[in-house]
Amino acid sequence: MDVFELTRALIDIDSVNPNETAIGDWLYDYLRPLAEKFGGSIEKIEVEPGRNNVWVYWGTPEVVLSTHMDTVPPFIPSKEDDEYIWGRGACDTHGLGAAMMKAAEALLEEGVRDFGILYVIGEEVDGRGAHFANQSPPAGVRYLINGEPTSNLLALGSKGTLRMILRATGKAAHSAYPELGDSAIDKILDNLQALRALELPTHPVLGDCTMNIGVVRGGRAGNIVADEAMADVAIRVVTDLAETKKLFLDALDDRVTVEILADTPAVLLKAVDGFETTIVKYTTDIPKLTNWGQPLLLGPGTIHVAHTLEERVPKKEVAEAVGLYANLVKQLKTTKN
Repeated sequence: MDVFELTRALIDIDSVNPNETAIGDWLYDYLRPLAEKFGGSIEKIEVEPGRNNVWVYWGTPEVVLSTHMDTVPPFIPSKEDDEYIWGRGACDTHGLGAAMMKAAEALLEEGVRDFGILYVIGEEVDGRGAHFANQSPPAGVRYLINGEPTSNLLALGSKGTLRMILRATGKAAHSAYPELGDSAIDKILDNLQALRALELPTHPVLGDCTMNIGVVRGGRAGNIVADEAMADVAIRVVTDLAETKKLFLDALDDRVTVEILADTPAVLLKAVDGFETTIVKYTTDIPKLTNWGQPLLLGPGTIHVAHTLEERVPKKEVAEAVGLYANLVKQLKTTKN
């Protein structure tokens, strides 16, 4: 199976989170002969019933390739043309997952050992697989090469995430007599305006902190004063997470309650000689895998089409990624931390 066939095989398994059972079994079955042939070890690590990380390694894994096996909805089967492979997970992250496996095959045939591959569940929702893996890192690991779409450029950093749900309650009343009610929507709008008025921090490498108000919802009808309302806010963090959280929380008044859904720090990443670099604005599993060595980030495809109905990955980049991953593993094995 070449890297394109392998990419399509992965796409054609419905792996929409939390449905990772089938793809985890497929990865295990594909990698087990490779482990057996070259004296490696492989295991399915249960994170919760039916959801398993897959961990395969040869020797003492100094360098680990890693990505996630889950995808966002809806499931979209694969297709291809001369330039692209299409389908859910094509770039996020089945194309690069396939490239990692083909890189491993090439390295093993070349006699390279002391590396591994970790496939985790749950990245698209809560990072549960990475959190679980971080409790039991392999002895001797020095570098983690995480896979996300970077157009095959080595990322020098990725932004963090602060995700908040704002909620307000009020008192319903007839809209002709608003003084008899207490509008929850007004409370939400006032607080969102306070957030929009903030001067957001910047970072010399990561760029600007940004905020997206993704959902605003509330009320019963246009002629009723709203007795409930909520807003879902996502902030891309570029400076200290605690300071960023304080900045946003201090701007809110006591008419709203706040639920923090995610608070992931920004990370600065390692540069390697001979690899072109970029900065990415999204968040990865890297902050959840802190015990797996110094992190790097690289993969084929662009995040701009991930999570869309037009998700695709350039075949040229998938093929290039095989060599990039193999070369990166070899180069890192000879590099001191």
